[in-house]
Amino acid sequence: MYLMTYRRCLWIVGGASASPVGWLAGWLRDQAGTVPNAEVTRKAAIQGPFRYLQKTPSTACSRLGANLDLYTGCHAKIKAMAPLSLPLFSLLKHKECLQKANIFCNVLQGLQHRTFRSRLWKRNFGAVSHGVGQLLSHQPRAKNYAASVCSSSADGQDMTEKLWSVYNETKRQTEGLIPDISTNSVDPDTIFANNEMSLRDIEIYGFDYDYTLAFYSSHLHTLIFNIARDILITKHRYPEGLRKYEYIPDFAVRGLHYDVQKALLMKIDAFHYIQLGTVYRGLHPVSDEEVIAMYEGCHIPLEIMSDFYGKSHHGLSMKQFMDIFSLPEMTLLSCVNDFFMGHNIDYEPVHLYKDVKEAIRDVHVKGIMYRAVEADIGKYICYGEQSHAVLKKLSEHGKKMFLITNSPFDFVDHGMRYIVGKDWRDLFDVVIVQADKPSFFNDRRKPFRRVTDKGALLWDRIHKLEKGQIYKQGNLYEFLRLTGWRGSKVLYFGDHIYSDLADLTLKHGWRTGAIIPELRKEIKIMNTEQYVHMMTWLQALTGLIEQMQVHRDPASQAVVEEWIRERDAMRPQTKDIFNAQFGSLFRTYHNPTYFSRRLSRFADIYMASISCLLNYDFQHTFFPRRTPLQHESPSGLNTPLRV
Repeated sequence: MYLMTYRRCLWIVGGASASPVGWLAGWLRDQAGTVPNAEVTRKAAIQGPFRYLQKTPSTACSRLGANLDLYTGCHAKIKAMAPLSLPLFSLLKHKECLQKANIFCNVLQGLQHRTFRSRLWKRNFGAVSHGVGQLLSHQPRAKNYAASVCSSSADGQDMTEKLWSVYNETKRQTEGLIPDISTNSVDPDTIFANNEMSLRDIEIYGFDYDYTLAFYSSHLHTLIFNIARDILITKHRYPEGLRKYEYIPDFAVRGLHYDVQKALLMKIDAFHYIQLGTVYRGLHPVSDEEVIAMYEGCHIPLEIMSDFYGKSHHGLSMKQFMDIFSLPEMTLLSCVNDFFMGHNIDYEPVHLYKDVKEAIRDVHVKGIMYRAVEADIGKYICYGEQSHAVLKKLSEHGKKMFLITNSPFDFVDHGMRYIVGKDWRDLFDVVIVQADKPSFFNDRRKPFRRVTDKGALLWDRIHKLEKGQIYKQGNLYEFLRLTGWRGSKVLYFGDHIYSDLADLTLKHGWRTGAIIPELRKEIKIMNTEQYVHMMTWLQALTGLIEQMQVHRDPASQAVVEEWIRERDAMRPQTKDIFNAQFGSLFRTYHNPTYFSRRLSRFADIYMASISCLLNYDFQHTFFPRRTPLQHESPSGLNTPLRV
């Protein structure tokens, strides 16, 4: 056990440098060649942490959420150390101090990324909460209690009392950590990396338009909802009573799945499991029991999931909504379902889905939305000056830029004039409109057509993509041939993980950046004391349940069951704090969402807005955080305590 303390110190701080943690790492590495020596091993586990604590004992111990006896206890033990020739079993004499050193290592594991953080990446909340969870659920003090519980069961001592003692001590230490965690926060303007990428390698920058260069206010979603609702009534002869429904801004989140056959909107995790409590028929939740009965459990088989691009066809009953523009569509589907059910109207869910889909498409294809935005552009477009600053910075550093969007030229021209100015085309080496992504990335048959300033299409063959000109349709293969812009020197930004990014990273080797506007709101929630308190205790409680479940006597099981009920009551709160219906865009309780899984696969980097680039120079390298795989964790969360 005590050799493990030494190894854990090495593992935890192995990548640190130029800090007290780095000092500890170096000191421990100096001892690495003599691990079999009992006294050196004991010094590595005791003196190393002690020296750090000796330098700043009050600060270090306050970070540990412990008392100063951690300092004085180690000091007393070191004074009483035996000669170097003692055998390995002599470490047992220093069991208490080694265990306290082990606490020190646990804390380092949880705090290393926030005590010694960079200017922009202030704190990785996931890493911290994981580390805190390990600290509190695997702390040696808790293990000592557990061990005593196990050994005392034969003596007939009160198991219940000892379990609650572990619970109360864990809660006390958790409360001590919360103020320190709360003082640190994740910067919403950070760029997050799924894959290592250096800007020094990027020569060409590409952009989508909608929700990448142009950000829209909430008024746009209300506009889309109202127009599509009215199309259902006037064109598809839906009841006039639907006009009473207004857009609900906080109803849905992006990335949800819709069961076309059953008319159910739901959130699914990375393993195809439904998150119970997030299934809605109309505007009302469906009970967990009904969901389990309908799907014979919570798992959605692969054969009925949406296709690669999230669409539902060829017998697939699930549609995934990945576009930010899909938020009004999900809300309209739910409102119409709600109206039909509330009035006991028999209807076919498949027809409803297709009609709503067509109405939403008409809003875009027939130009209704485009004309409305152009008529009052200041009402709908926001943050234009930030996009302008990014484009200007790239231009000043000699970077090539291009624009590939599905929107028509007139709409893009009005928006870019508002964001940048009338000379916006001078910033881009190539501009392509109505590209029809994702077909643009796969269909080799569509040639480029040049578009005049008046919107007229020319018939001449395109031999070169010229700066200042506007092109329509085309395909990526022809784009690559005419420009020569291939591979990892190209970085393309878009908001749609499938239509903008998937093919580029899988088939063409471009680097990809996802724009996730929702990220800013979620990070601000994660930074609140309420969320930190809730998640820290939830992690600690989960660790307690996992370790103490080995006690199978009825009294102990009753205590553990009470903890499980407390945990079950807390988990919906972690959902509701983001969105009362569907929770976070990125998590279903512990697991990543299906959206998160796609994001991590198809985007090298992701950020809340393109303006985040302003915080970095063009020599910057983005590194993904190395979080341990389940089998790499030095303490093993799932390792039971043996009776």
